[in-house]
Amino acid sequence: MSKSSRDLTLGSLWTAIAALTLPMTIGIMATMSVSIVDTYFVGKLGTNELAALSFTFPITITIASLAIGLGAGAAAVVSQAIGAKNEKEAKRLSTDSLIVATLIVVIISIIGLLTIKPLFMLLGAQGEVLSMIERYMWIWYISMPFLVIPMVANAIIRAVGDAVWPSIIMIGTAVINIIATPILVFGWGPIPAFNIEGAAYGTFVARVFTFLLALYVAYYREKMIVLLVPALSEFVQSCKKVLKVGIPAGVGSAVNPFGVTIVTSIIATFGAETVAAFGVATRIETFACIPMFALSASIAPIVGQNWGANKKSRVLQAVKYCYLMCCVWSVFILTLLYFAAEPISRVLSSDAGIAKESSSYLGIATIGLWGYGIVIVSAAAFNALGRPLSSLGYYLFRTALLYVPLGVIAGIYFDIKAVYYAIAAANVISGLVIGWYTLCWLKKADSCDSQLNQLETDISQ
Repeated sequence: MSKSSRDLTLGSLWTAIAALTLPMTIGIMATMSVSIVDTYFVGKLGTNELAALSFTFPITITIASLAIGLGAGAAAVVSQAIGAKNEKEAKRLSTDSLIVATLIVVIISIIGLLTIKPLFMLLGAQGEVLSMIERYMWIWYISMPFLVIPMVANAIIRAVGDAVWPSIIMIGTAVINIIATPILVFGWGPIPAFNIEGAAYGTFVARVFTFLLALYVAYYREKMIVLLVPALSEFVQSCKKVLKVGIPAGVGSAVNPFGVTIVTSIIATFGAETVAAFGVATRIETFACIPMFALSASIAPIVGQNWGANKKSRVLQAVKYCYLMCCVWSVFILTLLYFAAEPISRVLSSDAGIAKESSSYLGIATIGLWGYGIVIVSAAAFNALGRPLSSLGYYLFRTALLYVPLGVIAGIYFDIKAVYYAIAAANVISGLVIGWYTLCWLKKADSCDSQLNQLETDISQ
């Protein structure tokens, strides 16, 4: 394995977490800027164009969830193989993960291209808006392999302990998208204006860059790809290992945005201004969660490598540290928003009423931000342990059993502030329950392992 690979089974866990989390925080911020840039420039074209782009969100977020899931599956099996010092298996699993991702994404792209019109008609699109969607999604589906494959490659690079290069790749993608999108949307010099298709073309160009650089780093720098055709039986086993984690992880990633969609429909009963305020507030909240998203991405290779190396006590300690960091960060955000929620909201909305309502949400709902952080860290840790159904169960417990029911009940029987308190309560309860269960499970695993080691020592003596 390359010299750039980091052994996360040794040294300070604080150092390892910081080295992985800081660059990932920057990378995730850059990635999130892509959708904001597209929305900003397409919004300048007109209402129909913005509506067309909005219709595509549920589909694009679902496919992004698939990519996240495949990446989680690859990271889980590769990091455990690295921790067990099995370089040959780690490289084979990395290569086969990319092969299976390619096969899946090609199939989905073909199905997507054949179903654009009926699917979006089912979602309610019609007329000129539907025509715009067709033109946009045709380009988007063709570029889809250049989205999914690099996400899996980046997950493999993180699995060897390197978060810097994935961050550089994510930042590079964002920069190219920011430069290319306005040129292709509005035209520049000899380049014609492609209108809404320009946003899709800009994303396409950025994805090609990501595709080439991610594969270059995975192959040449990390040497995690082998150019040998695997035996069919070996490839099937690799696929099973990756998809065992990847499918539930992908479903889990899609659970939260689905829950937000349902709660948004309840909030819509309070009026358009309230929905707009909720949209502004959740965008701010999403940015506030970026360091916790980075922590969840960072904990996976740490857990995978140490579990593979049979160092369960380090897994337990790393999870505790991440929980502590989620709590400290949440206190900082809550303090910041107490003084600055309304001014920050005004940056995204010039309407005073919307800004005030947005600040109301932020002052209440972010009380439970630390709980959400604990949920996503725990889910990522269990994916890395090769227990994806537990991870999926965490997301379902938080969203399906708490977030949606509490939000719906509060919206139907009480007022809008009750909905905000319901969201905070869902995060607090899920954080406490899932955090407690995760720590108990890891302590039990560590204790059983210690007892087994002691038994083996006694027998040998």
